[in-house]
Amino acid sequence: MHPLPAEFYARPVVDVARELLGCTIVHGRAAGMIVETEAYHEGEPACHAFVGLTERTRPLFGPPGRAYVYRSYGIHALLNAVCEPEGVGAAVLIRALEPIEGIEEMRSRRGVADECELCSGPGKLTQALGVELEHNDSDLGTGPVRFLARARRWEPGAVTAGPRVGITRAAELPWRFALAGNGHVSRPRPLGWRPAGRAAPARSRG
Repeated sequence: MHPLPAEFYARPVVDVARELLGCTIVHGRAAGMIVETEAYHEGEPACHAFVGLTERTRPLFGPPGRAYVYRSYGIHALLNAVCEPEGVGAAVLIRALEPIEGIEEMRSRRGVADECELCSGPGKLTQALGVELEHNDSDLGTGPVRFLARARRWEPGAVTAGPRVGITRAAELPWRFALAGNGHVSRPRPLGWRPAGRAAPARSRG
């Protein structure tokens, strides 16, 4: 697997959010496969870039393929990938990973043993990977936090799309994407998600 080029991110943010599924994030000895994302764009009020260019939002308007890391509620660092051409404020929030490498290190950082709980949320995965505010505006191809392309043998399977969570504005946009049935996605589970191998419930004909 090789780092994703800047050109990958210089496209509509919703497309990038879907196509990041199956890619890998690496920081130090820890790595995980992206299984859930959310798209944010300056044209809708849930995006930080909606307020325009400020010192905080500056990375969002910068070159595509850079990290936008911010503190949520003063507690969790959240990791985003800046998208679209420079000058457009847009980013993909990484919501969940499936751990691949450095799992014991992740457990130590998180203080939990259950592998499915290590990275099943945007604040959990940054803690597990050791991603902090110091990584804000770093290059996702060459920096300490790197996004790698999907493995050639990877098969996407079903992808669910539904409303984003944890927001009150523009909550109706179906810009949350996840691998259907993957046990590492965050809660509440996305619409259409069901455990792998379980059939969809039969519809009543009455």
